[in-house]
Amino acid sequence: MLRRLPADVRRGTTVRRAATIADVAAYAGVSKATVSRFLSGRSDVLSETTWKQIQDAIAALDYRPSQIARSLKGGRTRLIGIVVADVTNPYSVAVLRGAEDECQRAGYMLALCNSGGSHAKEQELLAGLRAYRIEGLILNSAGIAADQVSDALPDGLPIVLLDRKLPPGRFDFVGLNNIAAATEATRHLVGHGFGDIALIAEPITGVSVRTERALGFRQAIAENEGCTGTVIEVDLHQPDAMQQAVARFLATPSSRRKAVIAASGLVTLRTVQAIQSLGLHMPDDVGLVGFDELEWSALVPPGITTIAQPTYDIGVAAVRNLLARLAGHRDEPHSTIFTGTLIERGSSASEAGLRPMAVPAPAQPAAGLV
Repeated sequence: MLRRLPADVRRGTTVRRAATIADVAAYAGVSKATVSRFLSGRSDVLSETTWKQIQDAIAALDYRPSQIARSLKGGRTRLIGIVVADVTNPYSVAVLRGAEDECQRAGYMLALCNSGGSHAKEQELLAGLRAYRIEGLILNSAGIAADQVSDALPDGLPIVLLDRKLPPGRFDFVGLNNIAAATEATRHLVGHGFGDIALIAEPITGVSVRTERALGFRQAIAENEGCTGTVIEVDLHQPDAMQQAVARFLATPSSRRKAVIAASGLVTLRTVQAIQSLGLHMPDDVGLVGFDELEWSALVPPGITTIAQPTYDIGVAAVRNLLARLAGHRDEPHSTIFTGTLIERGSSASEAGLRPMAVPAPAQPAAGLV
């Protein structure tokens, strides 16, 4: 026989305290052990009447079992945290697919947090993850210092850095060889007759991936006498900032063909939008190579040349590195570095009848431990 609702337990929209397993047991007129059997799905050991009583009690009390608490009974949560700097970035979405699949294969769950590029919010998220007793962390940092990451998390928590490094190399890292990728993109444009090239990126300071791509770009420009290279930083949160940046670059007098390297998937999207808004055409008015192979890259006329990252494999590698640490590996922090692939399309094409210049091929480091 069902009992009355406890007076201090929430009912409807009035919240007092959350119902406990003891409340459910008392309301249903059974033991806590019987409720635990119900929650674990052991219907074979409960009568149909008892099963229905517990089901009705849970509904009446709005009881919500704590998955974390249940996991802690076994001493483990099997929960991995992942903090990304921008969940709207196509790169983050693509990497998450690989990370989530690998977690599921290993019997772990992935808890996603988005810092939105804010150092303060990242600190809050890192501290808040303590309460969820994560077993490990994958961090795509907003750019804060390594000691701040350590201070915000329990000692000994395995951490793998994703895409963005934190000095002085205290954690495992998984990402792209950004210097080589930016060098290849620049050499490709130079080889196709572009001599006035801009690398457009979000604010660079403190973000290793942007710093490295800018370095590779500058090195490749320096190899080619007569070529001009400009690094342009754009705050994508400012309306029309990208359109204004592209317009200023194209308005600068030059005797050589102009082109842009967009330093991320999001920058690529905004650059294409700016070019279209200005009524310009690729590659006649401006050439373009974008980082990250996006679903629409081949669909925007004349097709966007991209540096594709093996994003799925990067996500898988980040989880596997973390699982190795969880299994007890205590070797020195190491980096797993992947190589980008240039996918050539019409946005970087040579002028009609112009034969591509011979440009030294960039070194192609193999993916693996460094």
